[in-house]
Amino acid sequence: MERAIDRLEPFQRAISKAHLASAGVSIDALESRPLIAIANSWNEVCPGHEPLKKLAEEVKKGILEAGGEPIEFNTIAMCDGIAQGHPGMRYCLPHRDIITDSCEAMIVGEGVFDGVVYLASCDKIIPGMLNAAARINLPSIIVTAGPCYAEIKPNESKELRQRFLRGEATEREVIEGTLKYYTGPGVCPFLGTANTMGCLCEGLGMMLPNGALYPSSTSMRRFSARESGIRLMELVEKNIKPSDIMSQEALNNTIKLLSAIGGSLNALIHLPALAHELGLEVTWEEIAHITSQVPVICNIVPNGNLTCVDLYQAGGVPAILKTIESTLQKDVMTCTGKTLAENLNRKIEINREIIRTMDDEQSITNGIQVLYGNLAPEGALVKTSAVPKDLHVFTGKARVFNSEDECYEAFHRHEIQEGTALIVRYEGPQGGPGMKELHRITEIMKGIAHCGIITDGRFSGASGGLSIGYLCPEAAVGGTIALVEDGDIIHVDLNQNMIHLQISDEELEKRRANFKPLVRVAEKGLLGRYAKLVQSAKTGAVLK
Repeated sequence: MERAIDRLEPFQRAISKAHLASAGVSIDALESRPLIAIANSWNEVCPGHEPLKKLAEEVKKGILEAGGEPIEFNTIAMCDGIAQGHPGMRYCLPHRDIITDSCEAMIVGEGVFDGVVYLASCDKIIPGMLNAAARINLPSIIVTAGPCYAEIKPNESKELRQRFLRGEATEREVIEGTLKYYTGPGVCPFLGTANTMGCLCEGLGMMLPNGALYPSSTSMRRFSARESGIRLMELVEKNIKPSDIMSQEALNNTIKLLSAIGGSLNALIHLPALAHELGLEVTWEEIAHITSQVPVICNIVPNGNLTCVDLYQAGGVPAILKTIESTLQKDVMTCTGKTLAENLNRKIEINREIIRTMDDEQSITNGIQVLYGNLAPEGALVKTSAVPKDLHVFTGKARVFNSEDECYEAFHRHEIQEGTALIVRYEGPQGGPGMKELHRITEIMKGIAHCGIITDGRFSGASGGLSIGYLCPEAAVGGTIALVEDGDIIHVDLNQNMIHLQISDEELEKRRANFKPLVRVAEKGLLGRYAKLVQSAKTGAVLK
């Protein structure tokens, strides 16, 4: 095969090889071996990423065994858990694009690589790497750290946090108790965005079977990383690229997988953005159509009281795909070099106590819904599988906040009453700017009965309750959410996919005519640029 470095002009090729040799790449390898980029997001801040340094070494072993030469570089990776509840959360979604751009700069800019292994683990990092794979379109494979084990049940961890909010537990008790849930480095144990996107990578065909849910710090996780390096070299030899794997059919399959696991709403930002990079399209309308047909077939937290390791032990993503096999288009290519049909044509053990059949009476249709109405003309998202039945139809008086911080302050002053429709606005992609994830708000509201949260911001994949977000158009561009006033009546009916502000059309138009957007101090640097470039949540918050 002709290598990328061989296509350089002879003098530049010699100089490029000299620079790589001075960095430690052997001259003999530079003469004959394909050069493989290891795009690693390892750091010591994010627990999901701490294992990636060692996993990169396993990947390198596989690449070397298969005749390639691995060359590693790093990019950034924020921990959403640390960024929660303060202004830093505004950086989490924008840093998805930084990751994609940084990979493009290193891989395309250097111009010497024949394939890429992307190592990522968490909420915006896996999507950032997927977008890079789509944009750069060199043979690629994704490797993650896998979920950590939990020693306690998810509900025990949630109750510990509620005890702290009620003043019944100390900070030290929360830390030590939480370490029984997050027992060590690895992806958080629940079905948040991190594990959702890992599963979707596997469903897309960009990750080896079981690669999403092998638990962190296990031999199987290391073996999978090594095997990924070997498989990547096969992709390079056969010139199988991301565009050959991530087809429209594969994206549709992935939405069905998302529906079956009851995954994070953030996937409804990341999948449209990935489709955009591929020159394809994924719309909320199509996602809603698919999720109305493919039920949620497992109760992984926040849809129940099981962890992602429980899902792995029940058969993992292969078992989910096998269960919904009749709905899938199986002739799509995967990173194994085989089609999805070939990957599934084997005996897959399935624990039916955890992974139900599609026709099981406990399987939940409409696990993810798009709501419409005068409050959300372009749509708003809700994870219905995590909403209690008694909140599927909800009517409440609006209490309006122009930021997450304002809502926090009202909570600590004990001003939020039962039955309130909390409106938290100006937290959208432009209004934030950065589109905060309001997971802390959803946590504190668990202690107040019969409330709903409605926002143009986002939620964590771990959020439950009546949490309606991603509302479009957002307040900053004059969406109806900007016109809501304290005391207005908000009506939600999940059975009808409806969210409605109960005022007359005349009153709504009067408010719209008098609307003056909230003006905040102009942001400098990254967030200032992001506010000018970012498009709506419905587009995937892609940049102009």
